[in-house]
Amino acid sequence: MDRTRPLTLLLAGALAAGGLLALTPAAARAADTELARNGGFEAGLDGWTCTAGSGAVVPSPVHGGTKALQATPAGSDNAQCSQTVTVKPNSTYTLSGWVRGSYVYLGASGTGTTDVSTWTASAPDWQKLGTTFTTGASTTSVTIYTHGWYGTPAYQADDLSLYGPGGDPVQTPATPTGLTAGSPTSTSVPLTWSAVPGATSYKVYRGGALVATVTGTSYTATGLAPSTSYGFQVSAANSAGESAKSAAVSATTTSGGGGGGGGLPAHALVGYLHASFANGSGYTRMADVPDSWDVIDLAFGEPTSVTSGDIRFTLCPATECPNVESPADFKAAIKAKQAAGKKVLISIGGQNGQVQLATTAARDTFVSSVSKIIDEYGLDGLDIDFEGHSLSLQTGDTDFRNPTTPVIVNLISAVKTLKAKYGPNFVLTMAPETFFVQLGHQYYGSGPWGGQDPRAGAYLPVIHALRDDLTLLHVQDYNSGSIMGLDNQYHSMGGADFHIAMTDMLLTGFPVAGNTDRFFPALRPDQIAIGLPASTQAGNGHTTPTEVNKALDCLTKKQNCGTYTTHGTWPALRGLMTWSINWDRYNQGEFSRNFDAYTWN
Repeated sequence: MDRTRPLTLLLAGALAAGGLLALTPAAARAADTELARNGGFEAGLDGWTCTAGSGAVVPSPVHGGTKALQATPAGSDNAQCSQTVTVKPNSTYTLSGWVRGSYVYLGASGTGTTDVSTWTASAPDWQKLGTTFTTGASTTSVTIYTHGWYGTPAYQADDLSLYGPGGDPVQTPATPTGLTAGSPTSTSVPLTWSAVPGATSYKVYRGGALVATVTGTSYTATGLAPSTSYGFQVSAANSAGESAKSAAVSATTTSGGGGGGGGLPAHALVGYLHASFANGSGYTRMADVPDSWDVIDLAFGEPTSVTSGDIRFTLCPATECPNVESPADFKAAIKAKQAAGKKVLISIGGQNGQVQLATTAARDTFVSSVSKIIDEYGLDGLDIDFEGHSLSLQTGDTDFRNPTTPVIVNLISAVKTLKAKYGPNFVLTMAPETFFVQLGHQYYGSGPWGGQDPRAGAYLPVIHALRDDLTLLHVQDYNSGSIMGLDNQYHSMGGADFHIAMTDMLLTGFPVAGNTDRFFPALRPDQIAIGLPASTQAGNGHTTPTEVNKALDCLTKKQNCGTYTTHGTWPALRGLMTWSINWDRYNQGEFSRNFDAYTWN
């Protein structure tokens, strides 16, 4: 994901953007005024917005005063910090500032004529940059900015200024009217309101707390609890400030089981059963699965070919698993588990089961073949465990709320069809890897410039589209690289901190690829289980029982949180998932015994 470019390309781009050399600002005319707000960053980041949380104010090094901006590029983010300034049409302005670092840019956009920028390839100490521009005939505001370059270290900026004729003052927009709640579902409420002249964004409040900032006049609140009343308000905002909140509107979500819980206990233990293969943990017969397990995922249903959509499931052959039961005994044992209140699902995919529903024919075959497995074994539902290259986003598919990639769209359609066929008690779970979910906070698909891994965040549109049908999401917090949390720090697997940070993201929501206009809404706590390996042999990132309990304490009781501060407390967190039941038995049941002994309240 290295976004560096050859120096020749950088030079060419800079020449096209307004020149390489720092320009000395012309003497300001008598009528000119300083228009940049908090250009010395003495008031922190007041007036400035930095992409992906990349900016911070530091006491050293500074050019003037006691503070300066420091911003750190990461991956596909170039650490741009900007502010919008009111200007006059057909007027000339001088932009200048002091910077330190490699490949630091200063520029202005939205000028109405030719947008400008200037930059330095290397400034080991403070270097002044400057440029000028003339606004267009109808231009009343411009955006000034500074940014670094992809893959480079942090840069510093200080004493940024924009000199020129001051524009007519922007007025704070009026309070929105016409706020209306549409028809709720069990977990969502659609909202609409009337546009406000001069507003550039709208802030949505639920119960008095800010939950979203949008640019349009509609928003759907999701992740809500069934049969619950919620109050909403909206305010309008622009560069001058925020209006008062609108009159409140109330809406009550419908009942509906919250995505098909199927009678799960308040806190559930989910495990995968190696039913179609053997490995070092040995084969476990269905009848021998301990009572601790509330959801049993049969691993795995696999396709006849990657793109066929034709899913098959068979029990482990006797040559591989000498103690395998007969199909009749297996089915009888499933019925006995269900009679005891357990749920048994078919898990599709796994490490070796690549599934790409690239055509509608593959989609339809998927539905019919999965239905056949569910019907034959009398199962309670479906677990989506697509890994590897099953899901990836096509170039240009950048909005998780409106996916266009066929393998994504067809999977969503197939699962909705299965849900409709089997009804409200159909149990739907998903077990993506962190690469496909939480990594979406930083990267989404191939990125705005291309070159990123197109699988990054690729589960997000699936989860979002199916959130009202989803019983459980248990992301695999193992076999993972380090992932950035909502604290903009990287977290590594194996300890409580990783599970706390990764789960907090799901229960709080997050901007996708740092774009606050594309915010992935929080899921309900009863929809979330934490995925862990049952033993050191089961996968990288094994977490000791002590650390598992710390993570549960922090998320459900706000205790033993360590250095990470969560954005809430969720006593209704559903539970834990593990790979696998077989490996837990191999490890003398350490994982399940710890779960059984944990005190939730």
